[in-house]
Amino acid sequence: MKNTLIAPSVLAADFANLQRDIEMINNSEADWFHIDVMDGHFVPNISYGMPVIEAIKKHATKPLDVHLMIEKPERYIEEFAKIGADIITVHYESTIHIHRTLTQIKNAGCKAGVVLNLSTPVSVLEDILSECYMVLIMSINPGFGGQKFEEITYNKVRKLRKMINEQGLDTLIEIDGGVTDKNAKQLVEAGANVLVAGSYIFKAENPTQTIAELKKMIRF
Repeated sequence: MKNTLIAPSVLAADFANLQRDIEMINNSEADWFHIDVMDGHFVPNISYGMPVIEAIKKHATKPLDVHLMIEKPERYIEEFAKIGADIITVHYESTIHIHRTLTQIKNAGCKAGVVLNLSTPVSVLEDILSECYMVLIMSINPGFGGQKFEEITYNKVRKLRKMINEQGLDTLIEIDGGVTDKNAKQLVEAGANVLVAGSYIFKAENPTQTIAELKKMIRF
């Protein structure tokens, strides 16, 4: 299994001191910036748009993992790629032609991934798994930070890991929602490769140290 990556969720950062928090991630043991884009339609919240992501990219020294929680994401793929996305993940539930959208992401020069809501089984990906650089499993209902981690996630991760192994793929499994020191190790043991953490990191007294401790905990 690949080394487990940590992707702090910028949605939980202090937007009055955004450059400071970006520099914190740059200088920490974190691996990626996780960027949640919400449109107020697919999820009941609105986050930030392209100008903010473009500003983050100017200062970030690590890859931008852009998670599109928006309806019909295919309308904006090229623009997100242009402003600096390295990885783009789209919800299986948000677009009719998921295979076409994954191809569109790759053609735009980004790594492509699919996101599954809590109620969506991993079996829907069986025929397109080979097209995915990564699958993001939501461990909360998408739309708001700070929610409680849902225990059904462990079983979904195990099922997906089995499917990936059976197909002989290197597809990464990412977990987003309620990740803390209470579940990080179990998620990695179940088969996760990338952990997104927002409130747990940014609300900590020492975010850099919290990232380092989380990284140490999941290093096998």
